[in-house]
Amino acid sequence: MALQAIIVDDEEYSRKSLFFLIQENCPDVHVSYIAKSAQEAREFVSKNRIELAFLDIAMPKESGFDLLPSLQEQNIMVIFTTAYDQYALKALKSNAVDYLLKPIDIAELKESVQKATKWVELNNAHASLRNAQTEPRNIVPRPNTMPKLTLPHTHGFHIIDLSEIMYVEADSNYSIFYLERGDKMIISKPLKEFEHYLEENNFMRIHKSVIVNFRFVSEYSNKNGMQVILKNGIALPISRRRSNEFQEKSKLYFQR
Repeated sequence: MALQAIIVDDEEYSRKSLFFLIQENCPDVHVSYIAKSAQEAREFVSKNRIELAFLDIAMPKESGFDLLPSLQEQNIMVIFTTAYDQYALKALKSNAVDYLLKPIDIAELKESVQKATKWVELNNAHASLRNAQTEPRNIVPRPNTMPKLTLPHTHGFHIIDLSEIMYVEADSNYSIFYLERGDKMIISKPLKEFEHYLEENNFMRIHKSVIVNFRFVSEYSNKNGMQVILKNGIALPISRRRSNEFQEKSKLYFQR
């Protein structure tokens, strides 16, 4: 099924040219509406299902960045389209799917649309995994099960082995993945988006802001407040109400 899209641009020529480029080259996208301003787009998306927005940045009254929060509230993916390259860094930091410079290159447009369709596939996959969990708090760690996790980013996605993840930390609506090799990845999804899937695979949420991989656990201590110590010496907080559950699951994991 084609992605339902909206074009938002104050320039008539840009609106029309982008519409025809999409129509001729992107069969996975259906342009449902073309808006001349941020306010017009905001009103439309509040009443209609839209999955993808092609958003101009420099517009009178309200810029594309002003409209962005309204689109994100509706879980609408954004591909910025602009004639000004100085906005690139800010656009990518806003977790847009992509950033296209005018005049828009057909190959780059196709690539951006492909990224958007992959985002949809990834989100659907994560949703299916979450829906499959009916009793997440009763999950027991399973030995020898370390599948992969696909994490979206502004240019596509990363595929990583769960065995590489030491722990995941919440930072507002972002999740920070700390990897064994010392890298960290910041993903614009809240921790709860990953909790059920990870807990199926030898992870546990030990605190409202931390999910830990049992593989890297070295010690549990209540000497300086309740803490889980990793093999590399990092100390992570564990909440009092999760302490008993952590100890029970640790026994199941390490005595297998």
